[in-house]
Amino acid sequence: MNQENRWLLPAGIDELLPAAAWATEGLRRRVLDLFRSWGYGLVVPPMVEYVESLLIHPGDDLDLSTLKVIDQMTGRLMGIRADMTPQMARIDAHSLGRAEPTRLCYLGTVLHAMPGGFAGSRAPMQVGAELFGHAGIESDREILGLLLETLAVVGVNDVWLDLGHVGIFRALMTQAQFAPDEEAEFFDLLQRKAMPEIEAFLAARELSASLGAMLHVLAELHGEGAETLARARTVLADAGEDVSLALDNLSELARVVLSSGAGIHLHVDLAELRGYHYHTGMVFAAYVPGHRQAIARGGRYDGIGEAFGRARAATGFSADVRALIDLMRVDAEVSTQAIYLAPVLDSEEPGYAELVALVRDLRAQGCQVIQALPGDNEQDESLGDCAQAMGCTHRIEPDMTHSNEFWKICEI
Repeated sequence: MNQENRWLLPAGIDELLPAAAWATEGLRRRVLDLFRSWGYGLVVPPMVEYVESLLIHPGDDLDLSTLKVIDQMTGRLMGIRADMTPQMARIDAHSLGRAEPTRLCYLGTVLHAMPGGFAGSRAPMQVGAELFGHAGIESDREILGLLLETLAVVGVNDVWLDLGHVGIFRALMTQAQFAPDEEAEFFDLLQRKAMPEIEAFLAARELSASLGAMLHVLAELHGEGAETLARARTVLADAGEDVSLALDNLSELARVVLSSGAGIHLHVDLAELRGYHYHTGMVFAAYVPGHRQAIARGGRYDGIGEAFGRARAATGFSADVRALIDLMRVDAEVSTQAIYLAPVLDSEEPGYAELVALVRDLRAQGCQVIQALPGDNEQDESLGDCAQAMGCTHRIEPDMTHSNEFWKICEI
């Protein structure tokens, strides 16, 4: 790499400049303060772990997403985290090991081997909340409610929430007794909603008329929340207790969503099986108009700590902080703040103590005050140019009105 292009960053890797970085920090504080008010404990897991701790779900996509390096101290294979949920499971199962339900939250950058997700970033900043140790509908309601309040806190109001339940598909697969390769094939057809291929697939299997009809209609059970759930209860009436309980679960969660206020649109899709390899119950994703990628995802994944010797019920969600920043353009908030430029003085010059006190008072009020450096304020014109270049909106200058004040504040 020559000097002309050594400044280039890898594809999918970006940096945050001051306005966006401060906006991100402001959003981070609001979200983490919200999590804390709900009783979630903040944890900061390491960026790098041994791959056995990061890849705890055989068959999922994390293996391909995880960048791997050799630990030169031990010779073991390490991975740079591509998702923080496995780390949460390890902390709950091993580092904390509590018997009671445990609420954890986190915020940090993850790294993907290939671009993906919002805006094709390989280094999204992931924020999330996880609730371990409770298998009931109450914890699902809590997580879903916390997601909706999180979006409200950051100002995302027009949200389409896509809600599903992998337990319905699992129950029907148990009844169908498909071989693993058949289940994988049907799963793929269902995700693509390929109706002609689904019909051909089912026709080639010896299934009861009732079970075949339920599997066939599964791909069509998507749409407006209440209407879709009502239809599902009718067409899946013979699917058994597990499916009935899953529909009860979805109906209760739908009430949580619909009672959360204006701006939340509920869409139910019983063929949406995100994270099927590790999710065990509800699954959801939040979308906003004009963006194809979800801004937040979550669901239930009971037994997640099994790889660490302590399987626990779990439910949670995660979101990309940078995606939320891009959506809300909250960097505009930073640019509207007053920024003051203060002159530079020697400690023995008249008015020095008063200037120090004024600057200290402004900063205590949350204002930005930039101290001019020698040469910045030799002339008023250069001071003005310097102040504008640094984004200053006001400057502190000597008060020549013979009052008792040494300094006054002027707009630029």
